[in-house]
Amino acid sequence: MLKKILNKLKVLSHAANAEDGFSLIELMVVVVIMGLLTTVVVINVMPNRDRAMVEKAKADISTIAQAVEMYRMDQMKYPSMEQGIEILSKAPEGSNFRNQGYIKSLPKDPWGHEYQYLIPGEHGTFDIFSYGADGRIGGEGLDLDIGNWTEEG
Repeated sequence: MLKKILNKLKVLSHAANAEDGFSLIELMVVVVIMGLLTTVVVINVMPNRDRAMVEKAKADISTIAQAVEMYRMDQMKYPSMEQGIEILSKAPEGSNFRNQGYIKSLPKDPWGHEYQYLIPGEHGTFDIFSYGADGRIGGEGLDLDIGNWTEEG
């Protein structure tokens, strides 16, 4: 009886050893499927990233524009071109109203460039803008300039 059980176990273990692991074809099929899924995800996610960068730039510009307006209300004038928007992150000299700046820190645009300030502005009293992804004036698509004059849409 014990001999029969041992022979049965030997046959079962031998059969299991012959079928362990995956064949090269099975592995290749899995790699191809993973590649296709990755491609689909990248194609669907990349445009959202670009749109998010544009929306972040718009939100930053709105925050900076609000800080410029608060500065004007306290100081009775807009920051000059020489002062720039850098003055917004410092406490105003001789002010009884504030002991800190109007904005905690000046962000860079999503593409790593400084936001630009122009007074008098070409589109309003003052312009705050980013040159877009290319960092140059003008452009189309992601390279389009984004400013406090940019319309929603």
